[in-house]
Amino acid sequence: MEAHVIPLHQVVRLEGDRIVIERLSLSDPTLAAFLGERPAGDRGPLVERALRIGLIALQDAGVTVNVDAVRTEFERMIRQAEQVNDRAAQALEQTLRANFADGDGRLPRTLERFLGDRGALRSMVDELFDEKKRDSAIGRMGTMLERYFDGDASKLAVLLDPTRLNSPMHQFREEIAAGFKALETKLATIEAAAAARGAERARSAAKGADFEDLLEGMLGDVARGAGDLLDRTGTEAGAVLKSKKGDFVLTIDPNVARGCDLRVVVEAKDRPMSTRAIRDELRNARENRGAAVAVAVFTPMHAPAGIAPFSVVAGDVYCVIDPEAPDAATLEAAIRLARLLAIATLAEREVAVDAVAIGAALTAIREQLEIVRQLKAQLTSISNASKGVLDGLDAMRAGILARVTEAESEIRAASA
Repeated sequence: MEAHVIPLHQVVRLEGDRIVIERLSLSDPTLAAFLGERPAGDRGPLVERALRIGLIALQDAGVTVNVDAVRTEFERMIRQAEQVNDRAAQALEQTLRANFADGDGRLPRTLERFLGDRGALRSMVDELFDEKKRDSAIGRMGTMLERYFDGDASKLAVLLDPTRLNSPMHQFREEIAAGFKALETKLATIEAAAAARGAERARSAAKGADFEDLLEGMLGDVARGAGDLLDRTGTEAGAVLKSKKGDFVLTIDPNVARGCDLRVVVEAKDRPMSTRAIRDELRNARENRGAAVAVAVFTPMHAPAGIAPFSVVAGDVYCVIDPEAPDAATLEAAIRLARLLAIATLAEREVAVDAVAIGAALTAIREQLEIVRQLKAQLTSISNASKGVLDGLDAMRAGILARVTEAESEIRAASA
């Protein structure tokens, strides 16, 4: 940059706030080339802006800046910073090496002291889990487990030993033994009762007789009370060729039937049969014995479900009699019900029978039978209510007999 050459004819003057420079000449090839690259119209404003910027810079600096001195000072500061950085790097390296160097560093030595093969952690683990030392953790655990689980003298063995007086298993054993003792007593009572019933039956008039023999005596009592005629026909052929169907034939009192030969056939069933086979056999028995109604008397073991103590099925009467504890009232109610059903089948008769009254009696009987069935169901499912159900059965049985008596009274009144 060359010094300004001020011609003599150039004058720089101030006019108020304005700076006036006339014919300023500046010799600088670089700046001339830079300005030459600009359009002619932009050169004046660009030179004016450059002069303004230069004067502002000189005004802010206040003094002439020595560029070489600034460069020298800056380079000195850089060298000092580099020296400081080198010393810091060396100090950091020494610190890192002292703390983290392999083998000699504080951290490796500390880790080795605690985690090495002979470190504190290994010693502590060996101390805690040495099985040979009884005071180690694993040794104390083994001792405690031995005290609870090892040998006949362990606490678990004491708790599970049923022979020790205060052990829970001893109490459980006593309760189980008491339960079996009570069960044994109950079974002995049941066996004794069964033996007593067998002995009583052996001493009774039915000694050596079968189910039909038992029914013959009971049916005879019912027939005598009603004025009917009872015949045991199980070994005699009937109206059907070579057929012996029908174990008993009950001929109803002619005074009730006005001379009509009205019969009720009775079948004793002490063997298992299907429902269809029972219906077929009762139909054949009615045909073979010329009966209007059939009565099937079952033992409890072979009776169809839901008919105890008796029921009306397809126009016939089903009845259940226990050979070991025969209930005469049940059989009497079933036979008297069959007599009413037989009288109701008369198509032509000289007597004027009140069909409405008989129908009402039969309806009431069926209602009583339904109540009996419900009570029997309660008897089988609720053991603790057995006494109340049995009392209810007795009451229902009495009600049924009363209804049968009412129907028979209607018949007698009509025939009088």
